[in-house]
Amino acid sequence: MNYKVLYVDPPWSFNSKKTGGSMKSGAAQKYDVMDVESMKQWDIPAICQDDCLLVMWYVGAMPKEAIELAEAWGFRVVNMNGFVWDKETKHGKDFFGMGSITRASTESALVAVRGKTGNIIKDRSVRSRIRAKVGEHSEKPQAFREAIEKLCGDVPRLEMFARKQTPGWEVFGNQVEGSIEIPFKRQLELGVVA
Repeated sequence: MNYKVLYVDPPWSFNSKKTGGSMKSGAAQKYDVMDVESMKQWDIPAICQDDCLLVMWYVGAMPKEAIELAEAWGFRVVNMNGFVWDKETKHGKDFFGMGSITRASTESALVAVRGKTGNIIKDRSVRSRIRAKVGEHSEKPQAFREAIEKLCGDVPRLEMFARKQTPGWEVFGNQVEGSIEIPFKRQLELGVVA
């Protein structure tokens, strides 16, 4: 299937495996991480429609890497803060997270496109900021999937690096059943398709 929307939460690799007060809160302690060069090797254009939207979460300290990954996948970045998660604790207070220089209380997803934006966006009333409670490590609120559905309509959608199956979405990732397979560029060059 070729998708009109890709919703991605990459497993960014950091220099430090252990961060945070407990020294067990780093991403590498929770799931497999990947370096940017490895993620660039997926043949993402092979699974996209000509006109396609990419919504990709990125780490505030790695904007350059996020742009490079989006471009390697054949997209042009149009908004570094296409979606902003205003994080709230389970008790309704402002979240006080880790960060580079300042403590993070928000997280951003860039928005990038391939093809014509007018053939992708169906509802221009969708706002970029959503205030929502934090869940498990790196878990993103359902409200963002709903916003993307409103933004683009009922089109073929893929959530990459998903941790759960969401109705109406195909999934890719090693933490969820029913994952699709995405070929690597090298496999295609050799004539091997996964």
